[in-house]
Amino acid sequence: MKKLYISLIIVLSNLSFSQTVSLEAFGPTFSSPVEIAHAGDNRLFIVEQDGVIKILNADGSVNATPFLDIDSLVGSGGERGLLGLAFSPDYSTSGRFYVNYTNNSGDTVISRYTVSSDPDVANTAATVLLTITQPYSNHNGGKLAFGPDGYLYIATGDGGSAGDPGNRSQNTNTLLGKILRIDVSGSTYDIPTDNPFANSGGSPEIYAIGLRNPWKLSFDTLNGDLWIADVGQNAFEEIDKVVGSGTPGDNYGWRCYEGNAPYNNGGSCPAFNNTVMPVADYALANGRCSVTGGYLYRGSIYPNFYGKYFFADYCSNEIGILTENGGTWNMTFQTPNITQYWTTFGEDINGELYIAGNGRVYKISDPNLSVSENEVLHFEMYPNPSNDMVNIRFSSQFKDIESVTIYTVQGKRVKKIKPNNTAQLSISTSNIQSGLYLIEVSTRNDEKAIRKLIIN
Repeated sequence: MKKLYISLIIVLSNLSFSQTVSLEAFGPTFSSPVEIAHAGDNRLFIVEQDGVIKILNADGSVNATPFLDIDSLVGSGGERGLLGLAFSPDYSTSGRFYVNYTNNSGDTVISRYTVSSDPDVANTAATVLLTITQPYSNHNGGKLAFGPDGYLYIATGDGGSAGDPGNRSQNTNTLLGKILRIDVSGSTYDIPTDNPFANSGGSPEIYAIGLRNPWKLSFDTLNGDLWIADVGQNAFEEIDKVVGSGTPGDNYGWRCYEGNAPYNNGGSCPAFNNTVMPVADYALANGRCSVTGGYLYRGSIYPNFYGKYFFADYCSNEIGILTENGGTWNMTFQTPNITQYWTTFGEDINGELYIAGNGRVYKISDPNLSVSENEVLHFEMYPNPSNDMVNIRFSSQFKDIESVTIYTVQGKRVKKIKPNNTAQLSISTSNIQSGLYLIEVSTRNDEKAIRKLIIN
């Protein structure tokens, strides 16, 4: 047991101090993917900027028929296009989903669609909920997401140009530079009663103000906290976090402030401490130019990632990670094994993360949990992660195998099996709690090999 304990310490030390992000291509090439979403099942829906949504299946295949094709309605190019997709929380019964696109006149449209009798194809009829006039071609925002309150949140940019020349982000009578929140449970939409201007004083759809070009927002699936990545002007990129969905009327500061620094804070600007201060920001240096927001990892496959917020920079090709330490979020950047111009992240039904750039979708993984074939004992273990069964395939020396044992990372034995002179052993994991485990293979000569096993 002492020998095993020492081996466990070595393995856990590697797990604790390694933070490399690895990417694995998933599926074929797409045309300018700008959003990845799921509908409460194992499918991923890939949003292409020109107006097409395709289904990427769990095996990496793509359906020949698009889920939705509204190319004729969409004006794409630059920062325009089909930019957002959100499935209703009751999608399994209502079949409703929502898209955010730039129309052929250059204005933002929020529309509702429904799925057809074929679960892989949507109806083409739409209900237009909102049309927002865009004065310039850039800063369209585009993200849609349902909050823990069941309302639809819409991220809008400040209308474009540079420096928000119309001061639209601070203007509560325009929908630009805002987070909007609407109740879409009815035939069109209603205004939540606690929206800050639900009754008077500003546009009732507004929930929060002071954003430049939020490229993306997401809700933590564990506690509902709202994360926003707001693209900066020429000095800083910022990431914002609020508890829950924040407070109605929150002000994120633009154009008065860019990141933690003043930008144009004359006139009627609020004091900096009366705005939502960024949880993190970074300067436009080292080739960095534009933040792409992501998700707080809540999956089960990669324990190192749990509770960390993943984002990226479009120009530097880096993936950034925010890690909480005593209430402070520390920022690190990594150059992954594959570099692209990162346009979007995605989260699947299990909380595992994906990223897209240059037409490809990639799975995000921790390579320290990969299975190596170059250890003391040569054996193959699959699938890893495991759901109900893990298979062990031994080398030609399988007759020397004494036992196969599953341990918790604390060293507690969970299951021990005798191979009985067989080249392959199948072990049921259906009654083992999900998490990180270690499999030890022992020979009659007291040789041991330990590998990491994830059980979903």
